[in-house]
Amino acid sequence: MLFTISTVLAASAVVSAVPARRGQTVSVTPHEQYSSSVGVLGCKINTNRVAYWPGAVDCNNICVKLTNGANTLNVLKIDSSAGAHDISYDAWNQLVFGQSATADPQQGGGVDMDYEFVPASECASLLSDGKLPLSASNSMDFAAACMADSSSWVGQNFELINLLDPQCKFGWDEKCTLDLSVSNQPSCPHTLGDPHTPTGDSVTNIEYGTGRQYTA
Repeated sequence: MLFTISTVLAASAVVSAVPARRGQTVSVTPHEQYSSSVGVLGCKINTNRVAYWPGAVDCNNICVKLTNGANTLNVLKIDSSAGAHDISYDAWNQLVFGQSATADPQQGGGVDMDYEFVPASECASLLSDGKLPLSASNSMDFAAACMADSSSWVGQNFELINLLDPQCKFGWDEKCTLDLSVSNQPSCPHTLGDPHTPTGDSVTNIEYGTGRQYTA
């Protein structure tokens, strides 16, 4: 996918920083299958700690602190939903019942929880090397928007990897570089966007209600 400086500026108007909301309550529901609307690579993050929430993924507010009684977890808001406040099934199970879904799988619907956006650094442990891993071939609109906001957390803390899909099924597990003074495409050791498989990586989901783990 080609992009230009005009693309960067246009994208920045779409994914702009929004004020962090504090002390809010929402009904939180469980979500089984990993996805990311901006191409965050599931094999490089903790997919058991993800928020699938309404609204565009932001360049700053991607770390959400959820509290249900005495249970608290941080989750990454890296996917958009049509309206539901879904989180990873394992995170929901942990917050509601105090145990992992693999140890004590439960079922249920929305549970009211308190939430607040916290500094993205508080979700650093959910990332394999502290940076947000993006698909070099399919995440450029989001990356460009965050690069245009050079002070944003994502703009300063993302990396491009030559994997095509959030489930890491196609491509090469290799870091790419981007120098806009040289090219408007990332440069990777292998061809950008090559649908090579297998990649050596995978994403594991946890089946709702059973706790069974399976490859996405």
